[in-house]
Amino acid sequence: MEKITREQILTALGRLAVPGSGQSLVEAGLISDIVIANNRVMFAITADQANMPAMEPLRREAERIVAALPGVEKAMVALTAERKQAPPKTANLKAGIPGLRHIVAVSSGKGGVGKSTMAVNLAVALKANGLRVAVLDADVYGPSLPKLLGIMGKPKAADMQGKLMQPMEAYGLKVMSMGFLVPEDTPMIWRGPMVMSALMQMLRDVTWGEIDVMIVDMPPGTGDAQLTLAQQTPLSGAVIVSTPQDLALLDARKGLNMFRKVNVPVLGIIENMSYFICGKCGERHEIFGHGGARAEARRLGVSFLGEVPLDMEVRARSDAGEPIVATMPDGPHAAIFKKIAEEVWSQIEAGTSRKAPRIVIED
Repeated sequence: MEKITREQILTALGRLAVPGSGQSLVEAGLISDIVIANNRVMFAITADQANMPAMEPLRREAERIVAALPGVEKAMVALTAERKQAPPKTANLKAGIPGLRHIVAVSSGKGGVGKSTMAVNLAVALKANGLRVAVLDADVYGPSLPKLLGIMGKPKAADMQGKLMQPMEAYGLKVMSMGFLVPEDTPMIWRGPMVMSALMQMLRDVTWGEIDVMIVDMPPGTGDAQLTLAQQTPLSGAVIVSTPQDLALLDARKGLNMFRKVNVPVLGIIENMSYFICGKCGERHEIFGHGGARAEARRLGVSFLGEVPLDMEVRARSDAGEPIVATMPDGPHAAIFKKIAEEVWSQIEAGTSRKAPRIVIED
């Protein structure tokens, strides 16, 4: 397939007039953030906040025009406003995704606490418990699921128009990530609206099939990704990942309170890197402290889901794209994750999550 260029995209968009302005999208300077990767094109159209609804047909037409260009497999176009927007009324936006029973968010207040590793192994553990499981990588800026699951390549189209994608698969999981859509070394220099648009497309424009639970690996913090999913998706709940350190717990508390403010049930806290067992002497070391997450869960009135040790085998297998629950299913680490998975699932099924449609989520 021939390669598309920025100039070809701008030429095509130059023929699309902005209603009431007498100028094209390009002449009006409304095109920004063009990203081309693996024959997929993503960009934003800047609009006044008051004109956002009126600009939606123009956005769809721009997306259609670019998607029809030679060398383009798929186009993703978002509307963005320079001015601050009031929080949208989202009560009617939380439409369920066909086939998805539950969505669980795995989140952390800060990076570096092993959230993605927890999310992947939790998903594999849920699968081992007999459930149909999907995983969505919501970290658009730093996707890690392709590496952690050892998946290469890009998704195939699921329809003749190329509007829907088939999820990738590994270890019995259905998976989608921005890492499948752009080269590994390509930075995603996007504003919030582009991130939100990409997240919603990965969630809603993928043929997931019948899924009991989707695990969403959230980016760290309390930004656009968290708010988008919480406001526009009927989450069943959130799992918070933290290390025992006071600093990590402080940020985890912020993340937990964010989910509570948007009425997403918090299913519990996992303490990762809880301790380390020396492979030579067998002595236990609490490198980052111990018990902080358990105490925090008690203080905040949420479940403590379990302690996961710091272990070289977990790290090595994660780097190799071999989740330890899948590759050592009878080992002690798999037992820990399976117990956590059982607790998460029992809470969802018991009605801790909100009802209809039932569906849960970070690093």
